[in-house]
Amino acid sequence: MRTNRLFQIVYILLKKGTVTAKELAEYFEVSQRTIYRDIDILSLAGVPVYTRKGKSGGISLLQDFVLDKSLLSDAEQNDILSALYGFASVGPGDTAPVLNKLSTFFSKNAVPWLDVDFSDWGNSNLDLFDALKTAILKRTIVAFDYYNSCGEKSHRKVEPIQIRFKDRAWYMYGYCLCKKDYRIFKLTRMQNFTVTDTTFAGQHEETEKSAADNKKTAIVSTCCIKMRFASQAAYRLYDTFDASQITPQEDGEFLVSVTWPLDDWVWGFILSFGGMVEVLQPAALRTLIQDKAAEIVDKYK
Repeated sequence: MRTNRLFQIVYILLKKGTVTAKELAEYFEVSQRTIYRDIDILSLAGVPVYTRKGKSGGISLLQDFVLDKSLLSDAEQNDILSALYGFASVGPGDTAPVLNKLSTFFSKNAVPWLDVDFSDWGNSNLDLFDALKTAILKRTIVAFDYYNSCGEKSHRKVEPIQIRFKDRAWYMYGYCLCKKDYRIFKLTRMQNFTVTDTTFAGQHEETEKSAADNKKTAIVSTCCIKMRFASQAAYRLYDTFDASQITPQEDGEFLVSVTWPLDDWVWGFILSFGGMVEVLQPAALRTLIQDKAAEIVDKYK
């Protein structure tokens, strides 16, 4: 509490120039003696604060003082403002006032280095993302209907812990009150999402880290996949794969080697290239692609 008050005192002095101990005491609802003790602490910390007696007296900072002269380097200021601006870009909410205050402290303007849009061309998860962020920060239980990979619907209540981005998709990690265990939920499969009025105290925190470590590796198992792409697919390859994963061939085709999970997304993605791709390995995926292609052909007979 005191640290926050000291921070605010400096901010008030930067904004107003001179303030009396009485005004500060009334603002923070403390005694004037407490304010003078705070001034002494700021002075010992290197903040050039001083008091003047008389009718126009009060508590002031030396002219042209900025916070970096006593606490933070120029690089550290830029790092803080850049980080806050980046956080504001994914959900302005309560970040903007802090960003404005620190910009005043440092006598700097935040550089708009990042712009994030969580929506795709046909669907938007921005409202869900913002609601989840608020629930996580305020430790509030969330409720929603969830469709698993088999299309089965269930109603869940979860203590949200973290939002994760993994393998081109957003997930929520949290403690499922229905399953009594930690679970990972894909945001696109969550429907009728609500933030309840029930808060949780974090009684699972002691096991959160170990559970999170286990879940990171338990999401999917991966394997090395090698594919050959026709030259006509080049425009998509460099949008999807890192250049180090692509090996151009003398005949104009491309060999691509990646480490991916063998889930529904993989075969669906590969089939989206039609006849421009051939899976070379693993054999199991090659067989799966053949089977899926045969199912498609059967539907159109």
